[in-house]
Amino acid sequence: MSNMISSSNGSLKIILVNHRYFISGGPERYMFNIKEGLESQGHMVVPFTVKHNLNRSSDYESYFLDKIGSGNEVYYKEHKRLTIKDIAQLLGGLFYSFKTKRKFSSLVRKINPDVIYIIYLGNKISYSIIDAARKHKVPVVYRISDFGLICAANVFYLYKSKMICEKCLNNSKVHLVFNKCYHNSVSLSVLKYLSYQLYSLLRIEKKIDAFVIPAKFTIGKHIQYGIPENKIYHIPTFFNFTKEIIPVKYDDFALYIGRIDPDKGIDTLINAFLDTDYKLKIIGFSMSGYEKSIKESIIDKNHQISFLGKMEFPEMEKYLQDCYFTILPSACYDNFPNAILESYAFKKPVIATNIGSFKEIVDDEKTGLLFRYNDPIDLRDKVGRLFSDRKQTMLMGENGFKKLNDEFSKEIHLKKLTSLFNSLQ
Repeated sequence: MSNMISSSNGSLKIILVNHRYFISGGPERYMFNIKEGLESQGHMVVPFTVKHNLNRSSDYESYFLDKIGSGNEVYYKEHKRLTIKDIAQLLGGLFYSFKTKRKFSSLVRKINPDVIYIIYLGNKISYSIIDAARKHKVPVVYRISDFGLICAANVFYLYKSKMICEKCLNNSKVHLVFNKCYHNSVSLSVLKYLSYQLYSLLRIEKKIDAFVIPAKFTIGKHIQYGIPENKIYHIPTFFNFTKEIIPVKYDDFALYIGRIDPDKGIDTLINAFLDTDYKLKIIGFSMSGYEKSIKESIIDKNHQISFLGKMEFPEMEKYLQDCYFTILPSACYDNFPNAILESYAFKKPVIATNIGSFKEIVDDEKTGLLFRYNDPIDLRDKVGRLFSDRKQTMLMGENGFKKLNDEFSKEIHLKKLTSLFNSLQ
């Protein structure tokens, strides 16, 4: 084909798939970091996404999928009015879209890529792109950003009872309908359940050549679910340093960065700081109204808790530079939070829940402390320990920084990832 773009000098041509082409969370930060890293090594990286008013510009925008809604909404709950076309596109993303398959095929024909790297589909990009890749004999690598292949809520968490739930791991996914696991809606949960049944019939997971999974804990859950172990590659997330030396200090406040929702353990976090003189700054937001209820619940109580709202990473940087330590009190199974690596990058230890992947990313008593699940008293004790021992806190921060460089560097990540890509040729 005369319009194909050819590669040279051993470089790879990669189509990078993600449902957004602007930063709204961890998957997007990873996407742009990996794109920059691969391009710095001479590889060609082409995005495939959904059009949106916040998207970064790209020479390949004509191949992107149509906007959903006005093109300003970031999260599903922000949609006020959806047209029939929008609904059809969302259903295509949830189930199977021949239109998406054709659009993706045209990009594949244009680029003639060596590999497709899927970051996150977000129920906006159809799994039909995998069939398009197979038709053109292009290998597909799928990065596991959460537990969405297994759990409709993505995090093994039952919101209505505020507890960890693994029912869909080994049993029929019909539980997700009764528990309204998808957007807290029976009708949407039924659609999600039916989409899982379709994916099973289409054997989508068997058509994927390799899975990149950041955490060993997450690997274990996906093997238990049935993903072949020989298709799984453990490649942890990395932190993209933008400065050689980051000046830090240790002011008297702890820092939480993340969503303000029940699965993130916010109840436990707040209760640990109530009736103490310990200062806590919270950066984040909630789409569910949970943040408002939390704020209202502590109005007349004794605390030193400040809610700073949503921030982009450059704004967060100042707080990471100045905080004493960070806290991740999650009540769910987080896959591999960027917040831990960001804390380590600023030489700050992490206090985290003693569940899931945290136990492999946070070395207890060395790079931080682990506290008992849903136990605000134990968390308060760990907070007090770090505030009262500046020398030990700084040492843990230094250990975290060393761990970041030894295990989670960009160079290590790129070497493992490109080695995987090349092995599939």
